[in-house]
Amino acid sequence: MARSYNFSAGPTALPIEVLRQAHEEFFDFAGTGMSVMEISHRSDVFREIARQAEQDLRALLRIPSHYRVLFMQGGASLQFAQVPMNLLGDQHTADYLHTGLWSGKAIQAARRYCDVRIAASSQATGFDRIPARTEWSLNPNAAYLHYTENETVHGVQFADAPDAAVPLVCDACSSLLSKPIEVARHALIYAAAQKNMGPAGLTVAIVDDALLDRALAVTPDILNYAHIARAESMLNTPATFSWYLIGLTLKWLRRSGGIERLHRLNQAKAALLYRTIDSSDGFYRNSVQASFRSINNVPFVLADDALGKAFLRLADRSGFKGLKGHASLGGVRASLYNAVTLPAVEALADFMTDFARAHG
Repeated sequence: MARSYNFSAGPTALPIEVLRQAHEEFFDFAGTGMSVMEISHRSDVFREIARQAEQDLRALLRIPSHYRVLFMQGGASLQFAQVPMNLLGDQHTADYLHTGLWSGKAIQAARRYCDVRIAASSQATGFDRIPARTEWSLNPNAAYLHYTENETVHGVQFADAPDAAVPLVCDACSSLLSKPIEVARHALIYAAAQKNMGPAGLTVAIVDDALLDRALAVTPDILNYAHIARAESMLNTPATFSWYLIGLTLKWLRRSGGIERLHRLNQAKAALLYRTIDSSDGFYRNSVQASFRSINNVPFVLADDALGKAFLRLADRSGFKGLKGHASLGGVRASLYNAVTLPAVEALADFMTDFARAHG
């Protein structure tokens, strides 16, 4: 069976080894005579799946012992509200860095719960960069500083975590496990699974113990980090099949050499695609300043918009899936998450070169 090249922004490609193992175990997991989808989340069998997944994630990210790892549902969209609900305590303001569409959505959600201060924004220049540190205006009394490590729509990425005198919160949805991140510099890191960690259905939050029990009184138990931590992420029935597949993916990540090796590979994939864009004499264009270009999501447009539509049609027929840009921006976007192979990116680069040659 021929498989397509999957460049979707999420859900996205899963490692073929993970899919094969899940296929082999689908009807009978660990000799139970049941699919993992049929096993109770309260059973010893499933609790071992959950325990091992957390252990592998801790090993990959070198998570300190005083951080809790929570497996939840709702994606980043729920976290946009869940973060202020859990971290404000008796404070009333929070700082946000505005670097693209998703940080903008986080800002809008947080405004329901607190006074949001835009500490810095690159909106005026079309989100083509991370604002220089000299442009930031931080509130030393803010409950926290929130940033989106990688903007999947605009293709802008932080080179390093910001320095902050207040608790630092990171939306790492599209970059967690694709590059190193220093957990100890953060109070909270959250990421939906469907980029580098597994299929859609679960969201991981890594939170410092010191920030538990700060939730607003209106926070429901099911959204309260402290309650979720005490229940070992099982206040309600979790997305068990997604959790199982995350566990398989984390093991694959460890077998593949860990984050450092995957980061080098992801850098190589992105560099190849940016070279293809930059060497096209303007046929393809990426507007992000070079030092802020994402290694996870590469958006670009064609000089001729009509050709852009033809490009997407031919790409789809040629087996390159998920390349249509976000509705808010249009154009083309190639997402290069961990399970997207270098040969897949090489094939896309060749396709782009041939298309430009035929239509330039």
